[in-house]
Amino acid sequence: MEELIEKLLIELGENPSREGLKDTPERVTKSMKFLTEGYWIDIDELVNGALFTDNNTDEMVIVKDIDMFSLCEHHLLPFFGKCHVAYLPQGKLIGLSKIPRVVNAFSRRLQVQERLTTQIADCINEILQPKGVAVVIEALHLCMAMRGVEKQSSYTTTSSMLGYFKSNPSTRSEFLSLIQYPSRAPR
Repeated sequence: MEELIEKLLIELGENPSREGLKDTPERVTKSMKFLTEGYWIDIDELVNGALFTDNNTDEMVIVKDIDMFSLCEHHLLPFFGKCHVAYLPQGKLIGLSKIPRVVNAFSRRLQVQERLTTQIADCINEILQPKGVAVVIEALHLCMAMRGVEKQSSYTTTSSMLGYFKSNPSTRSEFLSLIQYPSRAPR
């Protein structure tokens, strides 16, 4: 990959030997491997047994305002924002830290926001087999802000609703209303 980055620098009219660029191919390679590490994450290992079945909880569980960063597969430019995930338990709970880890596993791939939203929902649904799953992502796409239409304040919102969140309007409304309020949790 370092050779490719060096060739790219040359194609851009740069000198990869100049002081500021000497280590750029190595840095970009490390960066790209980190930003796309989701391809190599095993979800079963990620969950690592953090499923709890001895509960009677059937009320909505929401983890909201999860910072999300990804790369647009069309331009290899970042898009980033917040992800909100909810599920209605049906005998199983998952360790709360696992939900942001699932978001990272899918966002650290070349993506489109629409597919990312669905992949997160489908994964949580498969792991927990709950009564329902809801995922909403609100993101700013640098491919839209820095180039193309150049709209710096345009956010894209996508959602995936499964089970009760899809079939029951009041469940969906409750979730959507709860993610709209600013978090009262310490920042």
